[in-house]
Amino acid sequence: MANINWKKKAGFTLLLISLVATVLAGCGDKSKESSSTTASANAPSGDTIKVNIAINGGINPLTVAREKKLYEEAFKKLNAEVVWSKFPSGPPLLEALVAGRVDLSFLGDGAAITGLSNKLPFQVIGLNSLGKSNSTILVPKDSSIQKLADLKGKKVGLAKGTVANVYLIKVLKDIGLKQSDVNLINLQADDAQAAFESGQLDAWIVWDPYVTLNLNKGAARAIPVETEVLSPGSLIAQTDFAKKHPELVVEFLKVYKQASDYELAHKDEAAKIFEEQTKIPAAVIKQILDRSEPILSTYTQAALDAQQATVDILLESKYIKHSFVFKDAVNDSFVTEALK
Repeated sequence: MANINWKKKAGFTLLLISLVATVLAGCGDKSKESSSTTASANAPSGDTIKVNIAINGGINPLTVAREKKLYEEAFKKLNAEVVWSKFPSGPPLLEALVAGRVDLSFLGDGAAITGLSNKLPFQVIGLNSLGKSNSTILVPKDSSIQKLADLKGKKVGLAKGTVANVYLIKVLKDIGLKQSDVNLINLQADDAQAAFESGQLDAWIVWDPYVTLNLNKGAARAIPVETEVLSPGSLIAQTDFAKKHPELVVEFLKVYKQASDYELAHKDEAAKIFEEQTKIPAAVIKQILDRSEPILSTYTQAALDAQQATVDILLESKYIKHSFVFKDAVNDSFVTEALK
């Protein structure tokens, strides 16, 4: 539901990320530190610091925080101001981070792991979702597809590099299939919605609000999947920004918690805010809010284990090229301070 037109670039995002990552890795540690510094991190002492906060998707606490101007109020006390941007998914957000246009945001497991594998300049600063039931496989209501194995050879739409992509790889692996066994169509969610409605896709793997919206309309049904797939969500900070402005990273997390608590305590108002941003009826959004709960915590062992298992699976499937220890990318010091 993003206002920024990233859709035309979606097919090239992961390639661009990999190319930039190669350049960064080839420059050595010293060059990497200087080349990845954001504009906000370069602000002279005494000048107002610009903090680039990116919203990933539409229904999340950052949307509430922007509407309520929570960051504007909090950052003003620290001589900082917010520059907002919005992206339909993680891969284009990572592209902007590499270009120095994102300092703080959050990612699903697919984008976070791909970015870390490619040594992009960010660190994980908190857990914002346990990632239960983040993705669903939708098919047209009259489709002959009844079970997961029926996807073999079919046209399956999803946004590459996202939580939906990781979900597909995991559930196919459990029944002895690979991603190459389906005809994958790379589409951001809004484009996939149009393709699904026009019959151009046999199946679509996506997240809410698209799942609830299509099921409520009777336009789709969900394919049952026995595998439990955990897809933890990660709050992130651009590496150099976090080093130069740790107090702003802590404040970012404090306000995120404030927005999360507000969303939970005022679901009707939050639903109206999301309705204005997404154009999805508040009643549908309320359904989603009633079965989900934003969190802010340090990375739990269960979440770390889930992410590491995903790293291993994606490496085995050649989705990523470089293995790494997910825990090594996590810096819990900021969220520990924010939650005091």
